[in-house]
This record gives sequence, C-alpha cells and structure tokens, in this order.
Amino acid sequence: MPDLVTLGEAMAVVRATAVGPPRPGAAAQLSFAGAESTVAIGVRRLGHSARWIGRLGSDAFGDMILAALRAEDVAVDAVARDADRPTGLLVRHRRTADRAAVAYYRTGGAGAAVGPHDVPADVLPTARVLHLTGITPALGEQPRAAVEAIVAAARRARTRITFDVNYRRRLWSEVEARPVLRRLVAGSATVFAGAEEAALVLDRPEPVDAVQLARGLAELGPEEVVLKLGAAGALVLAGGDVARVPAVAVTAVDVVGAGDGFVAGYLSGLLDELPPAGRLARGAVCGAFAVSTTGDWEGLPTRAELGLLTGPDVVR
Repeated sequence: MPDLVTLGEAMAVVRATAVGPPRPGAAAQLSFAGAESTVAIGVRRLGHSARWIGRLGSDAFGDMILAALRAEDVAVDAVARDADRPTGLLVRHRRTADRAAVAYYRTGGAGAAVGPHDVPADVLPTARVLHLTGITPALGEQPRAAVEAIVAAARRARTRITFDVNYRRRLWSEVEARPVLRRLVAGSATVFAGAEEAALVLDRPEPVDAVQLARGLAELGPEEVVLKLGAAGALVLAGGDVARVPAVAVTAVDVVGAGDGFVAGYLSGLLDELPPAGRLARGAVCGAFAVSTTGDWEGLPTRAELGLLTGPDVVR
C-alpha cells in the first residue's frame, strides 16, 4: 500500500502557448490538472509511494491522464472510468503578459460524479497519510459523500488525515462552504490554508495576524496548521510553537500549482519525519519549483533536485 492516498478530480488542460486572445490555428499544449493528483505526483517524485483515486471519462482525455499518472508511478488501480460522462476540461490562455484567463468545463463531467461507491473498502489499511482538499466536497453531494466515506475509512484505519482548504469561489459560496470546511479542518491532523481561507473558515474579517489565524484553526482540532503566505513564505503552528520560512527567490513563470507543490513538499517532509521547520523548508522549495516552471505539476522536483535552486548551476 502507498505512503499517501488522495481522492479528487483531474481534468484535461488545453493551454494556449502564445499571449493574446484565442484565435483559430493558435498553438496550444495538452496536459492535465488537479490539486490532488498534483500532490500525488509531487510526493512520488520525492521518493514516496502515492495512490490517486478519482473518476475519469472513457475517452481520450481520460486515457491521457491515466497514462501520465502511470508514467509518474502513481498508483491508479482504483480509478473508475465513466462511459456516460466525459473527462472534465480546463482551458487556459494568457490574455496579456500579466493576466491569465481560465475556463472550466466540468459540469456533467466524470470527476464531479465521484461518489462513495468509488472508494475501495481496502483503500487505507496500511497507508500513512490520506490527503484531501476542499475542492472535492465543493463539486456536489456525491463528491462530498465520497470525502465523508474516505474520511471514515481513514479514522477506522488510524491513517493520518491532511486537508488543504483550497477554497474555490466559483464552486460554492462562503456560506455554503464554511460548515463543511470547518468539519474537515476539525477532523484532520494537518491543515493547510491561505490567510484568506483561514479567515473564511473562522468567519473572521481580514486583516488578521497570521499567527492568530493559525491558532484559531488549531482550536478547531488539528495537531498542526500550515499557512501558505505566498511571497511572504509560510508558517506552521505545531505543539504550540510557530516556525516560519521565507519564500525561495525565483523568477515566476506560472503561479498555478504553487500551493499544491508546497503541500507535496511538506507532506514529503512529514513522511520523512522531518521537524516542522524542515517540512516547511521542503515545501517552500517545491513551491518555488512550481512557480518557476510552466504547468501545475510538470516542473515539480525529484529528491535529487531539492538543492538545485539554492546551489550552483548544473554543469555536466
């Protein structure tokens, strides 16, 4: 069984390669995206085993996603294929050099139809970590029930639950999301959030001191709270102590996937039993790799590359 199990939605991505509005004949790249699958890839590249659970259409995009995950050595044996629903699609283009536009085509898609029946009975007996995000329960009643089912399985198996709030305003309102997110925060051992997400869960107006936000989330039940603070770095509250790490200085190319890359690095440190500050440092490095390369997961580092951003140029 894998070190990490995660459940969520993966979508095909069409990414325009030129700056400007989409035009007939413009070049584009195909890939895929999904917070949970990105974390699975990131953790696997760092030397841990990972299993992704989800639902894909019985179509070419679903085939592409499965092939790519297999190539990354992520276990996909529990992925369901849906003959009645297509794989979801995300279309992204850069309208100007500084502004990207993203359109999601997930309504009626296979990923949004994942349910408790897609959670294998034997999914967690020996897994060390179950990682979830707030995206999956936002997709509807069935995905929310799938999250509840796998959380219950994790509790029976005494598997550590980690949760990234990952609030998506397009999917649900703050009023609808808050009670669901609070329950998941309360039932998790490790919680990740941005400052705005923490304020949302706690129903506190901003600005609020980051440490105060972390303590507020910790009062709900988790053992440790990690706040992702973007250019200001990150902090973790664990055992009553606070550790901080600055962001790694890089040239930003594509900020999409930075948070998931950070989470993958942090969870790798957790699996390696690093202290909280060491986990933060690894998360910051992986987040920096994500923002300084194109794509959600394509540029995430291997274990051998963790020192690359702070060391000399590679000469072979």
